[in-house]
Amino acid sequence: MVLSIKALHTRLGKLRLVDGVSFDVAAGQTFALLGESGCGKSMTALSIMRLLPDVANISSGQVILHGQDVLQLPESAMRDVRGGKIGMIFQEPMTSLNPVLTVGEQVMETLLRHLSLSTKVARQQAEALLTAVGIPDAQRRLDEYPFQLSGGMKQRVMIAMTLAGNPDVLIADEPTTALDVTIQAQVLALLRNIQRQRGMAMLLITHDLGVVSEMAHQVGVMYAGELVEVAPRDAFFDQPKHPYSQKLFAALPDRQLGKLVNIAGNVPPLDTEFVGCRFAPRCDYAFDLCHRLSPDWTQLADGHSARCHLLNQVAVNKVLVQQDVSPTLPSHPHTEEMLVVDDLKVYYPLKRGWLQTGSRVLKAVDGVNFTLYQGETLALVGESGCGKTTVGKAIVQLQRITQGNVVLDGVNLASLNPSALRRQRAKVQMIFQDPYASLNPHMRVQAILEEGMVALGVELDAGQRLIQLRRLIDQVGLPANALQRYPHEFSGGQRQRIAIARALAVHPQLIICDEPTSALDVSVQAQIINLLNDLQDELQVSYLFITHNLPVADYLAHRIAVMYLGRIVEIGSSAEIMQQAAHPYTQALLAAVPRIDRHEVAVALLQGDMASAANPPTGCHFHPRCSQAMAICRQQYPHVTQLSATHFVNCHLLPTP
Repeated sequence: MVLSIKALHTRLGKLRLVDGVSFDVAAGQTFALLGESGCGKSMTALSIMRLLPDVANISSGQVILHGQDVLQLPESAMRDVRGGKIGMIFQEPMTSLNPVLTVGEQVMETLLRHLSLSTKVARQQAEALLTAVGIPDAQRRLDEYPFQLSGGMKQRVMIAMTLAGNPDVLIADEPTTALDVTIQAQVLALLRNIQRQRGMAMLLITHDLGVVSEMAHQVGVMYAGELVEVAPRDAFFDQPKHPYSQKLFAALPDRQLGKLVNIAGNVPPLDTEFVGCRFAPRCDYAFDLCHRLSPDWTQLADGHSARCHLLNQVAVNKVLVQQDVSPTLPSHPHTEEMLVVDDLKVYYPLKRGWLQTGSRVLKAVDGVNFTLYQGETLALVGESGCGKTTVGKAIVQLQRITQGNVVLDGVNLASLNPSALRRQRAKVQMIFQDPYASLNPHMRVQAILEEGMVALGVELDAGQRLIQLRRLIDQVGLPANALQRYPHEFSGGQRQRIAIARALAVHPQLIICDEPTSALDVSVQAQIINLLNDLQDELQVSYLFITHNLPVADYLAHRIAVMYLGRIVEIGSSAEIMQQAAHPYTQALLAAVPRIDRHEVAVALLQGDMASAANPPTGCHFHPRCSQAMAICRQQYPHVTQLSATHFVNCHLLPTP
C-alpha cells in the first residue's frame, strides 16, 4: 500500500473531527470518501497533509506513506512531503490560486521548490504540464492571471500545480463540485488518464455517487467523523449494506421511484457525546441496541464491511430502506398560460480601446422564446455563461431588457413604469443559488419574511402576518421557533427553506429557482426537491427551474429547455429531452452526466469552452465544438424544426421545416 491511515483521531477542542478512521490506498487505485457535509471528509484530508488550523490537533493515529509515519516528521521534512510525495487539489480553485501571481509563477513555484530546477527549465516544464492537462496555447497562458481563465481551466491549473511535484498520492477534495457537467467530465477523464500514466494512488472526496461510480476502486462512507462502510466499488453499488448508504442512493433523483427518500434530521454536531450508533437518531430501522451500543465492524465478503447492528440481526441481503416505487411522473399541467417570453434580448455595451471605433455588445441573452403554463415546471439547463440566470433576472425585472416582451398573467412587465411594476412584483419571486448570501444575516427570520409582505402590501395587519408566517414556516418544514432565529443558526438546507418561504410569503404565481440545489448534499437536495413538488401540488405555483443538473431537471420538470450562448437550442418534454435528444449539444450534456450504472464507460466528451458572448461564432453558435458540423453550420443559424407537439430543435442536421 502507498498510503495507510490507521485509527486517525483529530480534535478541535471538544469537536471530534475525525474519530478513529482507518483505510488503505494502493498504487494506481482510487479510494473515494463519501458522505454529507460535516461528516469529516475534508478534515481527514487536511489531517493527512498536516494542514490543520492551529487550534486543531491530531491526538492519535498514524499516516503511513511508503512505510513511514508522516505524523512523526518535523515540519521542515513535512514541507518536502506536501506538494512532493502528496499533492492536493482543493474544492474551489479560485480561492486556492493566488490572484496576484501569474499562472506560470504558481506552477513554477512547486517545480523550483521540489525539483531544484533553473528558472528557464522550470518554465519549460510548467508549459509542458499545462499542455498535459489540456490547456491550449500553454505558453501564453503562463503569463495570464487566474481571473482570465474559465472555471474549468482554473481547475486544470490546480491539477498541473499538484502534478508538478510528481506525487505518489493525489488527494482531490470535491474537485468538480463547482463545475458544469461538461467540464466535470473533462476533469474526471483527465484525472483517470494521469493516474493510469503515473500509477498514482488517489484519495477522492465527494458527495456525488455518480462521480464515485466512474472514478473509485474502493469506497468508504463517512458519517459523523467515522467510517460506517467500506467496500469495493462494484460491491458497494450492487448492494450497499449500511442504512445510511442506502438512504444516499434513495435520495438520488429518479422519477421512476416516485417521491425521493428524505434522511430526516442532520449530521449531529461533532462535540456530541455519542452513545450507540451515530446514525441511529436518523435511521428508520434503529432498535434499542442501536441507541445503547456502538456497532463493531461486520465483515461481509470480498473486502466489504459495515458498522451496523442490523447486519447481525437480519439477513444481510434484506433491503432496509423501503421506497414508494409507484411512479409519479409529472403529467402535463393546466393549459392556461402563466408566462410568455417573446424574443427576449439582454445586451451589455462593452468599452473599446482608445484607437478602436464602433460599438461592441455582449449578447448575454439573444432572442429567447418560451411559454410557461400554470402549475408547470420548466427547467432551463446549460453550461455556466450561457445566459440562464440572466433570463431569470430579466423576467423578474432585476435586469434591464434590451428588447422583447415578458408577459406574466396577461401583463407585459417589460412595458411597465416603476410604479406599475411594483404592483406586479408579488406575482413573481426568485430563489437564489446561495441562500446564506441572499438572506440578511442581521435580521431574524420573521423580519426577513415580513419585509416583502409589508413592502408589497400583501398583508398590513401585524397579527394576521404572524398567523400567516407561522403557517408558512410549518408548510416549508421548519421548526416553530424558526421565526425568532437568525440565518446563521440554520443548516444549508434549512436556509434554502427560509428562502423558499420568503418567496411564498407574498403569494406569487411564478417562482424563478436559480440553481437552488447545486450547493447541497444529495440528502438535502432530496428534501428541497420534495418540498418544491409538494408546494406546487398544493398551491399550483409555476416554476422556472434554472440548473445545470440534468437528473434534477428530469425529475422535477415537466419540460426542459436547453440553452447555449444566449439562445435556446432545444425544448421539449422531460422524456423527449432525456430519451430522444436531437441537438448535438443536448446529447453531449447527457453523455457527460456521471451515472451510478456506468463504470468508466468511454463517452465522447465535449471539448473546449463556450465562446464569448461578446464575439459569438457565425452561423450556429455551437459549431466550433460540434463533431458533426457542416459547412452550412458555419454560415447560417439554423431554423427551428418541430419534431412533435412539444419538441422543438434548432439544428441543421434535422430536416428543413
